[in-house]
Amino acid sequence: MLTPSRQARDLLSRISGKVSSRIRPAARPEPAPSPAPSPAPAEELLTRPLEDSLSIPVCSSEDDPDSTGAQNRGQFLARQERWEDLSRQIREADEARTATRCGLPVADLIAYGARADVVNATEHALAEEEDASSRSLIRGLMAFEALRAEHRNDPYLTALVALAHIDIGWAWRTPGKGQAADPSSRHRCAAHFDRAAALLQPLADGSCNSPFLKGAQCSLLAGHNGEALQVADEFSALIDLAPNNHRHMRTLGTHMLPRWSGSYAALELEARRTASRTEGIWGAGGYTWVYFDAITIDDQACARVDTRFFLDGLRDIVAANPSQDMINLLAAYCTVTLRKGLGQNLQADVPRLKIAEAADWLIRDHLKELHPLVWAHAAEGFDNSARITSLSRFAARGHAGALQAIAGQFREEIEGGQKVAFTEKGLQFSPA
Repeated sequence: MLTPSRQARDLLSRISGKVSSRIRPAARPEPAPSPAPSPAPAEELLTRPLEDSLSIPVCSSEDDPDSTGAQNRGQFLARQERWEDLSRQIREADEARTATRCGLPVADLIAYGARADVVNATEHALAEEEDASSRSLIRGLMAFEALRAEHRNDPYLTALVALAHIDIGWAWRTPGKGQAADPSSRHRCAAHFDRAAALLQPLADGSCNSPFLKGAQCSLLAGHNGEALQVADEFSALIDLAPNNHRHMRTLGTHMLPRWSGSYAALELEARRTASRTEGIWGAGGYTWVYFDAITIDDQACARVDTRFFLDGLRDIVAANPSQDMINLLAAYCTVTLRKGLGQNLQADVPRLKIAEAADWLIRDHLKELHPLVWAHAAEGFDNSARITSLSRFAARGHAGALQAIAGQFREEIEGGQKVAFTEKGLQFSPA
């Protein structure tokens, strides 16, 4: 999920125990040794929260600085109405396939920042239960439409306006509290998707070499369910253009579910096809990415997943991208997201638990720092439509949930009287 933020990354705060050294005078008798500190009573260790015995550096920033910088650039250029500069920056990032260290395409981020004011104003109006005819719901889009009319031959600005319509369509599809029962909400959603489709249709032929433009085309599929083969072909073309971007593979998986455009057989087929096509980058990870979100929202998909293939892909993903962004994503997925569905379907529980066991080696062998926002999104099931009213409170919930989940992986050691510290050199255990 792309989270708007104007803040740059804060400094990493590291929580670690300090070891004191003692210098003894050479010419004096050695003093009697001080008594060793008494260990905490067993009863206290059993009642103390596990996370109190956990020490891990925390990335306290509210977003990745590269992501924030790209979004802020787009927002600044849009506010200044420097449309040619905005289009050029999106195009250059798109052609160069520039991405942040966590894999987000910079072109997408710039475009997201450029339309953030328009989309956020609409979402705010819906949250405040404003009347559907309120000008605040259309003022920003009217300005964008005027922009597009002045630059009708610029495919990137046209796609930008179309993406704003798609975002606002989603806002109507998942409206605020006061709009939940409004029967016109879905019609308004469909109208925005229809307008986006009309804008993007002339660009279809020119999107064959552009991940940004092709991605905009694929975004339409969320509002207009098509045939499974058509959807699979569209996403396959997008994945071939940007094979390093795992988000496209994850979206393909959700679209292959029966509730969207596909079937369980189609989901399995596309997962294996994707793994084969992206093997040079992700190994078996393409299979894992296609199933990644699908098995968290559909018990039958989870019951049918090839667990061994999925776990092989998980290891290959770590081998391909061992960054802490990725490790936090995978660890949060295994410890938080997957476990939310336990107990609802016994057939799905077996694969869920088997995959969730990967949290042990992910955390023990690879985790070095904590990214609270990743864990907060994991608790929401990575739901892009989740409304976040306070980013700081959202991150704080993620931080608390992460500490609890990570400490649970060390329950035996902590209840045995040890503290656990994450360092650059690996795990360190010491008496509590």
